[in-house]
Amino acid sequence: MIERKISLYLKEFFSRNETPALLVTGARQIGKSFAIREFGKSNFKHFVEINFIESPDAVAAFASAKNAGELLLRITALAGQKMERGCTLIFLDEVQVVPEIVTAVKFLVQEGSYRYVLSGSLLGVELKNIRSVPVGFMEIKEMYPLDLEEFFGACGLQPRVFGILEECFRTEAPVDDTVHAKLMELFRLYLIVGGMPAAVQAYLDTNNIQDVVAVQKAILRLYRMDISQYDPENKLYIEDIFDLIPAELNAQNKRFILKKLNENLKFNRYEDSFIWLREAGVALPTYNVESPTIPLELAKVRNLFKLFSNDVGLLACQYAQGIQLRILNDEAGVNFGAVYENAVAQELKAHGFDLYYFNSKKQGELDFVIKCDDEILPIEVKSCKNYERHNALKNVLANEEYSIQKAYVLYNGNVQVKGKTRYLPVYMVMFIKDTEIPALIYKIDLSGLGRG
Repeated sequence: MIERKISLYLKEFFSRNETPALLVTGARQIGKSFAIREFGKSNFKHFVEINFIESPDAVAAFASAKNAGELLLRITALAGQKMERGCTLIFLDEVQVVPEIVTAVKFLVQEGSYRYVLSGSLLGVELKNIRSVPVGFMEIKEMYPLDLEEFFGACGLQPRVFGILEECFRTEAPVDDTVHAKLMELFRLYLIVGGMPAAVQAYLDTNNIQDVVAVQKAILRLYRMDISQYDPENKLYIEDIFDLIPAELNAQNKRFILKKLNENLKFNRYEDSFIWLREAGVALPTYNVESPTIPLELAKVRNLFKLFSNDVGLLACQYAQGIQLRILNDEAGVNFGAVYENAVAQELKAHGFDLYYFNSKKQGELDFVIKCDDEILPIEVKSCKNYERHNALKNVLANEEYSIQKAYVLYNGNVQVKGKTRYLPVYMVMFIKDTEIPALIYKIDLSGLGRG
């Protein structure tokens, strides 16, 4: 079974004494339901699953219930099994079809008999009510396809090797050449298999890339079906944008050019379609900023952006047949910049970073700009041999106005440090994270101010 980080998160969340519900969100086919189901069966004495798409009666039951007592009575009837106070996890799946879910879960959490986990796809669904749930009743966890660490682990890389790699990242020391070569092979494999659990499992079961591609094509068909099902009025615009992602990323500047959609329509007409794809979790917008300074959000230019796929394997599948073999063979003279950048984008997003890039006529373009540990961190991604050609990065680091202390170039080679620039193997993007802040416990001693 493929080990996912969400399993550790679920274990930690439900080990707390508090009783809020948990909502796990994300795109279709990333393994949300499977991970929750396996966790619930392994960690709770009783596990109840209610799927609102498969059980129309459940939708009606939740829509009309007036209080916790009514809800629990109906859940008991729907579950058809024993539910024991304090040791039962109730899993409510496909909650996007139940607008009343927030009110219902608030009732249930307040009642306090059981623990609750919810899941739902964001495809075509406006989840504003869920996102504005009152504090204390529900927490939200975004889930993504397998990241590099999960994929490498699924392919058999041992925890000891991860520890060595992280130490190399921390101390800026080169990785053993033999280990580095094998990890670059694994990274190239990730570029074509990606992180969709079904695609990864197909590879693990057969090692047949054609089987992997067949799974990926089925997922892409499902995404297109969701587009037509959930947003029929705008489906043509959304489909056009979705289908253009590979071509736009392969273009020289990788930015989305609206003229390729319709010469006469402005960004405002298409903006909802871009937002739909973002909220669906199937696309990752990376916005241009006017300057690489904090706060990046205030410098964002909302109509200038790159649009990455949520999964690099799906992106590779959308390119012409044969790209998989060329990537695996690391063919010289072929620029795989789009798939490299997509892998980096989805890894950074999975680590919780907001994605931006910087483009200036005077200084040039940086592939990514993120805020890491409250500092601006520029990142360049190089898939070819001319990894030292990055004039924009040199210009930005030399600009005293920005006061940037370091930058990363992610490339095919080993660890090097040159001035403010750290050259890192591209797979080391798995270690670019905000430093975890330990709990800050502070108590004031007011004993001296008591009554005399």
